[in-house]
Amino acid sequence: MSDALLQVKNLATVLESGKNQVRAVDGISFEIRRHETFALLGESGCGKSMTALSIMRLLPDVGHVAAGSIMLDGEDLLGLPEIAMRNVRGKRIAMIFQEPMTSLNPVMTVGQQIVETLLRHTDLRGEATRQRAIGLLDEVGIPDAARRCGDYPFQLSGGMKQRVMIAIALACEPELLIADEPTTALDVTIQAQVLELLRHLQKKRGMAILLITHDLGVVAEMASRVAVMYAGEIVELADRASFFTAPRHPYSQKLFASLPGHAKRGRQLDVIKGSVPRLDQQFTGCRFVERCDHAAEICRSDVPQWRENTEGRGVRCHLADTLVVSQAVIHGVQVSAESEPSTSEALLQVADLKVHFPIRKGLFQQVVGQVMAVDGVDLEICAGRTLALVGESGCGKTTVGKGILQLLRPTAGSVRYAGNELAGLSSSQLRPYRADLQVIFQDPYASLDPRMRVGDILEEGMIALRVGNSENERQARMDQLLQQVGLAAEARFRYPHEFSGGQRQRIAIARALAVNPKLIVCDEPTSALDVSVQAQILNLLKSLQDRLGLAYLFITHNLAVVEYFAHEVAVMYLGRIVERGGVAELLSAPRHPYTQALLSAAPVADPGGKREIIRLSGDLPSPANPPSGCHFHPRCPHAMPLCRDVYPASTRIGTSAEVRCHLYSR
Repeated sequence: MSDALLQVKNLATVLESGKNQVRAVDGISFEIRRHETFALLGESGCGKSMTALSIMRLLPDVGHVAAGSIMLDGEDLLGLPEIAMRNVRGKRIAMIFQEPMTSLNPVMTVGQQIVETLLRHTDLRGEATRQRAIGLLDEVGIPDAARRCGDYPFQLSGGMKQRVMIAIALACEPELLIADEPTTALDVTIQAQVLELLRHLQKKRGMAILLITHDLGVVAEMASRVAVMYAGEIVELADRASFFTAPRHPYSQKLFASLPGHAKRGRQLDVIKGSVPRLDQQFTGCRFVERCDHAAEICRSDVPQWRENTEGRGVRCHLADTLVVSQAVIHGVQVSAESEPSTSEALLQVADLKVHFPIRKGLFQQVVGQVMAVDGVDLEICAGRTLALVGESGCGKTTVGKGILQLLRPTAGSVRYAGNELAGLSSSQLRPYRADLQVIFQDPYASLDPRMRVGDILEEGMIALRVGNSENERQARMDQLLQQVGLAAEARFRYPHEFSGGQRQRIAIARALAVNPKLIVCDEPTSALDVSVQAQILNLLKSLQDRLGLAYLFITHNLAVVEYFAHEVAVMYLGRIVERGGVAELLSAPRHPYTQALLSAAPVADPGGKREIIRLSGDLPSPANPPSGCHFHPRCPHAMPLCRDVYPASTRIGTSAEVRCHLYSR
């Protein structure tokens, strides 16, 4: 009997787009064995999610499977009528979608949504379904499951919503679980919890997992075997150890070379030039040829065939046997270019910054409390330097950035820019400083007006802040900006929806640069991007800093980006900075227990690397009711009686590091 649970053979999925057919999945074959985790890796738009939707037969109206077969334990899913397929979905194959907030029903409690699945696929009824729902929530690690069963999705944190999605998916004990980017939008601590939960449940239930991701760190931690997709095709297939030791396809090698990290500080990250080709055309050669550094004439004239050895390792490349894989491509080149502490005067000085939001209740909206989103933050940034601000979602990072820019008015504290106090100034008094202080938001599509052309978007700020004396001068400035961020001058005549995610982020950067800023707040500017596009944006920001002397406040939860890009790091927890210092010192020898847990949870693209994850109990407390004493003590493995009563003072360690922890108090 074959050990394969799912067999996909020559699957072709077509999307109808006007007169053209887009071959989103173009003849792929793979199998998933029982009990294994099979990772499908690749950039956005390569066909990963469309493959999953084809397996589930949940394609959009414009899509259909044009060829191939999908066999689940010997049964052809494509031959089943829809009524029979409904008995497969949720029972034999379940799926965790990428964004739990849009996948969960906002008007049903989480318990009702689990019960709905149980009623459809099991014989349980009445109180038995409720008890089963409570048991599932408890199994996925949601505290006080009986009470949470009656909560609505908006009442749960991001990590808890993802756990609810897992509970729904596992309700009927499926044979195969499809996890589509299950941790992309989560902090590293929550990500580690979700991945550990999936491993535990897989071991307990014996199910197979199809893991769809673009995160090599998650692949290294979870997968048994890896398939790399590019432009609708699988271009490489290997077991995890072989793939991470010696990737064979040039696209796979470029993905590794694009990864940021400390080993690549002081040099540009490798990028994949160009973009993914359109999938509505007939290819006469390799689909990666225009972006490949090793392309030969045969790559343009002949379509590469799939070649697989006896161990099951396969590759689709004419040159795979001749390419030499350097370990530097996989793990980076170690460099000693650690930047020295800045000796220049601080461009930005923030002291005891507080941003509180009133809680109002009742008919007359009386204030009954305060959400202390930012509760006494101190930091400074020098010209030409990058300060990374890291921490879990909800800790106040974005609010700090908005408070510095005076987009949110601080409740208390001082924000001094170039020696001038900004807090307390009126809108008209702030106008002279607006050009110097700019922001790049996390989601460029949401922050760019979809009804305005790129040129209008760039010119809007220039007109408002009186940059450029004439329209011709502003037009020349726009052309220069677009060239600086790697876009053609013609881009200013197009709308945001006509660009890729990475290109839209470049437009957002150009908009920030249009008014000649000195300090830019970068709020998670690469969190939603593939590693190859992320490398382009990081290279761009770094080159602009080197040429223009820009200072960055870089808000992120990606510690590999911090290692590569930042000069100093500040770690934030529940509205306060708990540790800060130089990037090398803080990341190599963290002192605060929260920083240690944060670093231990970050996935690393090295399957042979041994790391011990520090498990934090519970979730981030509410900033409306923070714990007494040290805010971290309810989750801290080293908590002492003193921690429950007294918030620790700042202790300086070495020349620049500071930590707020009683373990280091003198």
